[in-house]
Amino acid sequence: MKKIIAAIAVLFCYVTASSQKLYTVDYESQADVKVFVVKYESQADLLVFKEKYGSKAEGNEGKWFFTDYASQADTKIFFVKYESQADLKIYFVDYESRAGWKNNSKKHLLY
Repeated sequence: MKKIIAAIAVLFCYVTASSQKLYTVDYESQADVKVFVVKYESQADLLVFKEKYGSKAEGNEGKWFFTDYASQADTKIFFVKYESQADLKIYFVDYESRAGWKNNSKKHLLY
């Protein structure tokens, strides 16, 4: 019974640990995900809200916190110049409640 509880606790920690703390790298080759910022919300795979505090950027819901150091980040991203180069297209929103996935098939990129 203790082993089952321990396994569930580890699984729970893994699921909740998939936060959205990101670091912007200088070179495409350093990135886990290549991102393009679209002009219109309707073109985006993900609507992103920039959080001011890392503790608020939990889960995979489009609430991003940009870290100062790569070692603090869960994912390293690179902003590409052209849409065709991107793994993920995003649009920055002004309100936290607007953040979220529009294309669920791309969710795996940020786990």
